[in-house]
Amino acid sequence: MAEKKFDYFINGEKGKWEVIIGLEVHAQVLSKSKLFSSSSTKFGAEPNTQVSLVDSAFPGMLPVINQFCVEQSIKTGLGLKAKINLNSVFDRKNYFYADLPQGYQISQYKKPLVGEGEVILDMPYGTKKVGIERLHLEQDAGKSIHDIDPDNSFVDLNRSGVALMEIVSKPDLRSPEEVNFYVKKLRSIMRYLGTCDGNMQEGSLRADVNVSVRKVGDSQFGTRCEIKNVNSIKFMQMAIEYEAKRQVEILESGKKIDQETRLFDVKKNTTRSMRSKEEAHDYRYFPDPDLLPLKLNKDLIDKLKKELPELPDQKKDRFIKDHNLSPYEANILVSEKEISDYYEEMIKECDKKLATNWITVELFAVLNKNNLSISQSPISAKNLSSLVKMITLGKISGKIAKDVFEKMQVSDKDPKQIVEEEGLVQQSDPKELEKIVLEVLSKNQDKVIQYQSGKVKLFGYFVGEVMKVSKGKANPNLVNDILKIKLK
Repeated sequence: MAEKKFDYFINGEKGKWEVIIGLEVHAQVLSKSKLFSSSSTKFGAEPNTQVSLVDSAFPGMLPVINQFCVEQSIKTGLGLKAKINLNSVFDRKNYFYADLPQGYQISQYKKPLVGEGEVILDMPYGTKKVGIERLHLEQDAGKSIHDIDPDNSFVDLNRSGVALMEIVSKPDLRSPEEVNFYVKKLRSIMRYLGTCDGNMQEGSLRADVNVSVRKVGDSQFGTRCEIKNVNSIKFMQMAIEYEAKRQVEILESGKKIDQETRLFDVKKNTTRSMRSKEEAHDYRYFPDPDLLPLKLNKDLIDKLKKELPELPDQKKDRFIKDHNLSPYEANILVSEKEISDYYEEMIKECDKKLATNWITVELFAVLNKNNLSISQSPISAKNLSSLVKMITLGKISGKIAKDVFEKMQVSDKDPKQIVEEEGLVQQSDPKELEKIVLEVLSKNQDKVIQYQSGKVKLFGYFVGEVMKVSKGKANPNLVNDILKIKLK
């Protein structure tokens, strides 16, 4: 990993300021039904078509805990190396939203399901540990819609009661870049576990961002402001940059920071005040009388621990050890479960190192150009593996491979078929190649004399000419060997 000193600070007129960041990430539990009802959680349904009597707070309807959602949260906690609490309590968090039919949210306060854990970030300037304060289960609210009618707002309760994991970090993050790495790593862990799909565009992953500043060297935290409900990593970074500078300007002018909840305005790239920041007592937390305390069996925890898949950090270490990859290469390949799956499918049949290069350079270039994820790749792992295998076997050159790769993007044909149909098989017959080499040397006697007089850089010229004559089909290794002999 490249050495690079951490240097993210705000340079004010009266000194240098450090930014303190903590995140409350709301991750939707990957479950077909809601936390306290059997209603569907499928995204994109018509408004108010996935609402049970419980979700709509119909009088007399009682919540029933979804065991699968509990197990998904436990798995997430285990993936974060966190303490799983055998006894936890669901509380009522009392506040009014038009899209919160009960007039309260069922959440957890003093006794959460999951306690302290950690996330390890591989930063350009070294490894950084970010502490996890807690993970608790809670239900989502509905959605208020304000852009359908100029005079009226509407409420969609499809999300009401959807299970959320609120993952609260310790105030260990110090820059927008670290936030980027943290959210991506957290998302990656949950996707490996299968506990959250991490789709930020659909609202499956969003965060409240807590920002404060202090003079470099100070030990006391400053007054924090919470930026509410940010659903994009890019927007999180932009919001932090603006908010930190805003707070520094206020403090350097001799004023105090108001502890408040703010919203990020995407169009203006500014934060604006939403309301003064509530304290816990403002929500009048108390144990939900309709739900018994959640008591877990240690056997269940042990069972779920045994079922955990190989997580990114474990997979990275294995790739480095078993496949001779650099930490940088391994980090790229494990960053998304789909990428690591693609890679491991490829290397069943081809060279591991070469497979890495073709994925991280050639394939990623295509995906980035077309704004595609690897699961949407126009080329299957099987066919790309076949292409790499043909290179290592000497059937095609690297140059021809790139031409075949271009054609595979259109049809995802087996590269063997493309090579056969277009007559692209590499020339590896020494006698035939020798003829071409002699032909090239005879036409370039002046350059042969120059080469033999010491201008050794001309060797590349001869190789290029042979490749031209052979239309890129000549085996470059054999060409090099023959040229060395003939140019003595």
